[in-house]
Amino acid sequence: MTSKERVMTALDFRRPDRLPLFDSYWGEWVALWREAHPECADISPEDHFGVDIKIVVGDETLAPSRAETLEETSEYTLARDGWGRVLRTKPGRFFFEQIENALDDPAELDELPIDPPDMATRYGGHDEAMAASKGRFCVFAKVGGPFIRTGFVRGEANYLMDMAADPDFAAELTMKIADHLIAIGLEELRRWDLYDTGVWIFDDMASNKGPMFSPQTAERILVPAWEKMVLAFKGAGARKVIMHSDGNIGPLLDTFIDIGFDGINPVEPKAGLDARTLRDKYGDRLALLGGLCNAQILPRGTREEVRAHVLDVLSTGEIGGLVIGTHSIGPDIPVDTYEYFMELIHEFG
Repeated sequence: MTSKERVMTALDFRRPDRLPLFDSYWGEWVALWREAHPECADISPEDHFGVDIKIVVGDETLAPSRAETLEETSEYTLARDGWGRVLRTKPGRFFFEQIENALDDPAELDELPIDPPDMATRYGGHDEAMAASKGRFCVFAKVGGPFIRTGFVRGEANYLMDMAADPDFAAELTMKIADHLIAIGLEELRRWDLYDTGVWIFDDMASNKGPMFSPQTAERILVPAWEKMVLAFKGAGARKVIMHSDGNIGPLLDTFIDIGFDGINPVEPKAGLDARTLRDKYGDRLALLGGLCNAQILPRGTREEVRAHVLDVLSTGEIGGLVIGTHSIGPDIPVDTYEYFMELIHEFG
């Protein structure tokens, strides 16, 4: 099977030739792996280990034409991004400080600048690389979700307070952002012809203990936006729509199934999402993409613990519906432990 055939067979709850794999690798881990294997200097870990899925996204920001660097020193860079935020970053750092929001005054909602979704510069080099990507991977389009992207525009703390104190405004803003994300996702599906795979919606919304809002708030503000997105993508012909969120999204899974999501990622054990428990509860109604523990077992577990964990997760894919992997592979995971995991995949997957 090709990667595309393998992944889509699994997502249809049928048995592929082998279990599909989806992992992403931190640069620091890749450096450690290449140090251990100098012969792999010219190959990516995705190709070496046989990762089956690639997620592709254009520039989905509201107004990429307005992005600009405002100040640059040896200590930090101050820049306005396409969401309208002003961010301060330090050289070599991943995280940032959000200095200004795009929308501080709710009365200015209708004045938010939004560039056209079909603007060619949004999609850059992906257009040229798409044929090669499709030949190697099962490629999915990606858009952000209405929770995380609305938080970008309003500021996360402000948005959470809006949900509690001004839910009508929060719902209106959320739907405006969802409409923009729908337009981006539809353009990605069209220009890259990804209807026969589909779309992932990345909407990080939870801590390890649970979502950052109540089920009632979700029902009033977010469910209409998620549902509109899923209906739009599937109505256009997208075969699958997958929800990605870190953390414990367990309280929302019944809602996600009702809305029409086909699967979830990354299914983090550290957040209380156990693949076996979810399979027993949801059967063939919800595909699982992930399931492995990259916080405790892979970084610090013995071989016996790693083996038991991996085989338990593998067993949840006996009826299909499983793409195995972790949230990501960081430098705290020993190279030989990850390679042992791959040995188990090849033997039992």
